[in-house]
Amino acid sequence: MHTIENFSDLPLAPPIQRSIQDVGYSKPTPIQIQAIPPLLEGHDLLGCAQTGTGKTAAFALPILHRLFINQRKASPKQARVLVLTPTRELAIQVHDSFKVYGQHLKLKTAVIFGGVGQSPQVKSLSTGVDVLVATPGRLVDLIDQRFLSLSELEVFVLDEADRMLDMGFIHSIRKIIAMLPKKRHNLFFSATMPPDIEKLAATILVKPVRIEVTPVSSTVELIRQSVLFVDSDKKKDLLKSLFKNPDLKRVIVFTKTKHGANKVSELLGKDGISVDVIHGNKSQSARQRALEDFRAGKIRALIATDIAARGIDIDDISHVINFEIPNIPESYVHRIGRTARAGTRGVAISLCDLEERSFVRDIERVIGQKIPVNQQQPFHSENVMHFTGTIKPKAPNRGRQQSRPHSHSTPSRKKTNSSFKQRSFR
Repeated sequence: MHTIENFSDLPLAPPIQRSIQDVGYSKPTPIQIQAIPPLLEGHDLLGCAQTGTGKTAAFALPILHRLFINQRKASPKQARVLVLTPTRELAIQVHDSFKVYGQHLKLKTAVIFGGVGQSPQVKSLSTGVDVLVATPGRLVDLIDQRFLSLSELEVFVLDEADRMLDMGFIHSIRKIIAMLPKKRHNLFFSATMPPDIEKLAATILVKPVRIEVTPVSSTVELIRQSVLFVDSDKKKDLLKSLFKNPDLKRVIVFTKTKHGANKVSELLGKDGISVDVIHGNKSQSARQRALEDFRAGKIRALIATDIAARGIDIDDISHVINFEIPNIPESYVHRIGRTARAGTRGVAISLCDLEERSFVRDIERVIGQKIPVNQQQPFHSENVMHFTGTIKPKAPNRGRQQSRPHSHSTPSRKKTNSSFKQRSFR
């Protein structure tokens, strides 16, 4: 196969090529180079990719090409393409992308999500749509009310599958899949591929092409990482001491649980640090407000869980602090990638206690390098640093989330350098 260096090397329909030129893009990202050709050939796809890799264009462009080649009007209350996303923010973003890339095509698109009145959404579906972007809850509601049928669907995209499962959408997803026609084109994307995600993918996909793009190398190169070994009872003191450094101007602090995020927010707030928290229990408007305040520099620290932080794209984040280290190495890569956006440099600091020592070793295997140890910090623990075993995680108590047993090892991934100087799809 000939080398793909520019979008013009891809056999996309002229109106789509024109849209790409209109927005000023020329170089496809690695995921676009890998995904677009097999999708144009009609293969099912299993994509392991995070946000910021150009994933949306990787599936939107070939889908729009298909709709252009096979032009037909969607029947009333039917959709030709369904893209399922976990959150309203992502649904709006994906819908906007389809509108931009499909601006020279005569297509009808719609986006539906909960938390707003359903009447305008029902109206948009009544005459049928070419592309429907939806969140699972509202989609099932509208189908149950007979405002929509999926019996004539041609293409099904499940985006951010791992996040869907984390947010408890598995039953809705199974219900939706059961309504789809047997013959259809399937696309499945997930930032991580734990066993339950692999299992779900196997129920949806038929002989898929598998692609993996983890922007490990580009992220790691630009971020000054360090690990601080500390006894668990000194972690809070260590965190407070880090904030005495004025260089920590705009910081995201990651915790594993919502309960943990609230605790850290309280701790720093009492210490006089301007702080807000985002997690799944916060309302849409509260999360939005916290992000806007953080972006505007009104707050110094944003405390977040992995789920809430997916998709945070704010420039000039000076530091990412892992108050709790994730037990899935890709989550670490995703977290630290919140800093060093758009080619700038960033700092990632991880606070590691005895229970998390084995997680650090897993992360180092995946990123292909040792994380430098900061032994100069006031709470350094030699005991944690030299510990070579694993500890059975404590049972959950008072809202604390149980870590997964260490036996869950993540398969090593083929690392793909997705660092591109050129402006590329996001």
